[in-house]
Amino acid sequence: MLNLFWADEAGLPANDRGLAYGDGLFETIRMEGRQGVLLSRHINRLVRDAARLGITVSGSELKSVCARAADRLSGGGDGAGWILKLTLTRGGGGRGYRPDSAMVPNLMVSGTSPPPQTDPAGVVADFSRVPLTVNPLFAGIKSLNRLEQVMAARELDDRLFEVIMSNSAGHLVEGTRTNLLVKVRDRWVTPPGASLAVAGIMREWVLERLRERGEHVEERPLTTDDILGPDCRGLFLLNSVLGVVPVRTLADHDLPVETGLATIFNPFELLE
Repeated sequence: MLNLFWADEAGLPANDRGLAYGDGLFETIRMEGRQGVLLSRHINRLVRDAARLGITVSGSELKSVCARAADRLSGGGDGAGWILKLTLTRGGGGRGYRPDSAMVPNLMVSGTSPPPQTDPAGVVADFSRVPLTVNPLFAGIKSLNRLEQVMAARELDDRLFEVIMSNSAGHLVEGTRTNLLVKVRDRWVTPPGASLAVAGIMREWVLERLRERGEHVEERPLTTDDILGPDCRGLFLLNSVLGVVPVRTLADHDLPVETGLATIFNPFELLE
């Protein structure tokens, strides 16, 4: 059971725990008309990660909401691109941190225009000065607690598309809104899922496709030398809304732009 709210009517109630404590999760889904890119994976992740937080929601409920959202927000056009956001919180009420087990989850639904397409020749990025701390209990969960990413995103300007955040060990972890994938000689390297603040849907899908093709994929700590060293063949930023984005310049260093990865990604083949 869910309390459903539409962002174009009214926001969440003032006593919502997502507003008070960040007690919830969200999904951002690239839509084309009534269909979504990897929609079932987004729904499954939301159900799975909500269960990790002790918030009960079913996939059938979310699928029904997505269908209603498409009717309401897509503008009626089957070919119009837009972005669907689902914000799920534990619910409202209660005093203090301890939640009431009888709370009914709140779900807020919104639709926005898609971001502009990225330059296929690559984007410009830099290293962030904001460290990223990942609590192992919440690793990979797309929770509402994103203050570190907010502070890192303040470093962005009109020149920079993304900044890359490091953990306390100095390993590169992810961008403010993207996961990292690097071609190092004849293999692909990405930080392990347990080190990530958000384990992205696009990351999951791309790694599966590379392994299906027989490519060598390593999940291990990623260093600056992996990207700026002589063995780097390309750096990609992965995001389910933006897709697969090559980086041509990082911290004023020119990077090679590997084109092979583009051959496995076509968002129109991933619509559900």
